[in-house]
Order: sequence, then structure tokens, then C-alpha cells
Amino acid sequence: MTSPVRVAFVCVQNAGRSQMATAFAERERERRGATEAIEITTGGTQPADHVHEEVVTVMDEEGFDLADRTPKDITPEELQSVDYVITMGCSAQDVCPATWNGENRDWGLDDPDGQGLEAVRKIRDEIAGRVEDLFDELLVETETD
Repeated sequence: MTSPVRVAFVCVQNAGRSQMATAFAERERERRGATEAIEITTGGTQPADHVHEEVVTVMDEEGFDLADRTPKDITPEELQSVDYVITMGCSAQDVCPATWNGENRDWGLDDPDGQGLEAVRKIRDEIAGRVEDLFDELLVETETD
């Protein structure tokens, strides 16, 4: 059996964009039967105390309960074995080890913190689409390995 593809969703506070991306990725992994093929982690370079309230609200609309999730720190050591680091509009240079040879993709998304629900919904929907596209690509990659 080949080793799983490892993906990390990273942003500064791990309280908004990366939490949404992780929730969508966990659901997508389950839907596609890829629990053995893809590992998911998330974290922030300066984690907040809680997931942003507006993010909890808009994700609840999609059937996700993020109220009990806690933002966490992510370290260069944790990322050393990750294949893809997906950043949300911040640099991975601050967190990825110099010896890391994975791929960084910056999705360049607006920070939902303090934004109105309509703006946060747009960010949420953008993330959902990007996660689906990422899984399309990753699952083709795992099938060809």
C-alpha cells in the first residue's frame, strides 16, 4: 500500500479559513472513500483562542459544527512530512522547514474575521469549491502512484 498524501491547511489564526477548509476536506475525504489515501491536518502560526463566530455560523448552515473546534499551533516539524501546504493568504515560508520539499499553494483568500455573514458565505463557498478541485487532483495522483 502506498503512503497517504498529507495535506495541511494553514493560516495565521487557524480560526477561519483553514478551519473551513479542513471541515470541507474531511467531508470530501469521507464522501470519496479516501480516508486511507489522504491525511488532513490544520494549524496556525499564531492561533486564536476560538474559531471566529461568523465562521461557526456560516458553516453551521452547511451542516458543520465548528463551535467546539480549537485553533492550534502548527510547527515546522509537523509540516516536514506533509506533501501539500495550503495557505489561505499568508506565507508558508514562516512555518515550512527549509528542508521541506513539498508543494505550497496559497489560495489568497480574504480573512473572514469581523466581516458580515454574506462576505463570509462567499469565502466559505470559494473554499468549498477549491477543496473539491484539490481532491479531484489528489485522487488522480494517488491512483497513478
